Amino acid sequence: MNELLYFPGCTMKTAAKNLEVSAFAVAEALGYRMIEMEEWNCCGVVASLTDDDLMHHIAPLRNLINVENAGQQNVTTLCDMCANTLKQTNLRVKDNPANLKTLNDFLDTENDYRNTVKVTHFLEFLRDTVGFSTLKKKAKRPLKGLKVMPYYGCTMLRPREVAIDDAEEPTILANLMKALGAHVVDNPYKIECCGSYHTIDQREMTSKRAHRISNLARERAADAIVLSCPLCKFNLDVRGKGAEGLFKGYRQMPVFYYTQLTAIALGLGTEHCGFDSHSVDPMPLLKERGLVK
Repeated sequence: MNELLYFPGCTMKTAAKNLEVSAFAVAEALGYRMIEMEEWNCCGVVASLTDDDLMHHIAPLRNLINVENAGQQNVTTLCDMCANTLKQTNLRVKDNPANLKTLNDFLDTENDYRNTVKVTHFLEFLRDTVGFSTLKKKAKRPLKGLKVMPYYGCTMLRPREVAIDDAEEPTILANLMKALGAHVVDNPYKIECCGSYHTIDQREMTSKRAHRISNLARERAADAIVLSCPLCKFNLDVRGKGAEGLFKGYRQMPVFYYTQLTAIALGLGTEHCGFDSHSVDPMPLLKERGLVK
């Protein structure tokens, strides 16, 4: 079985553990074993946007060094934010040798980073290495009858230099869902921000944003939302559930992480999906569509 060096990041080991489990199951079904890095730290969360701020590149660079220390040149991650942050630091030190020297000098107890690592989002891996056509052939339980609205959010697509798809008209989630047999509903709000970390200090605002996105999906007769970011999943699921108390008669719809629906389509069953941790239980919908028993 092929191996993929895997950078988990913090969220996949805490609130989004079920999303990691579903991804591992999908990878194994496709002939790959995801091997967690032995040494990793927080990705840094937010990439620096200023030319003179190198401090915020230390955490991601240390992870890239650890990839090289493991004798690897490729690392895969599941989280949009982790992928974005690692990729931005990788690009920064590639384009700015002086910055790399400064960071290497500062990390004086670490090996120097040699700029050999490629960072890949797992969704990219499914598209570019496995291929959606292969997934279509391997789908034992195609998602027929399920209407999903893809939601992309911000960090998968911005800035363009590290985006995994077109920043204005992304299609990667839609193409994956189509390959798995689902009906895709267009989403004009697909690249709007979910509220991000304002979920901590402005919960009502985040709930209102979740309502705006989800209500459009309902108006367009979608059954559910599918996305790739664990923070977006939390906001649309948890804060979306909270929106029920703000809008009379509103009911939040199920929110899926793309690996959960991929696991269902591959016939892996719900035991790999952790749906019991969702604020909006997707099981009634899946049973109604005949996708699970």
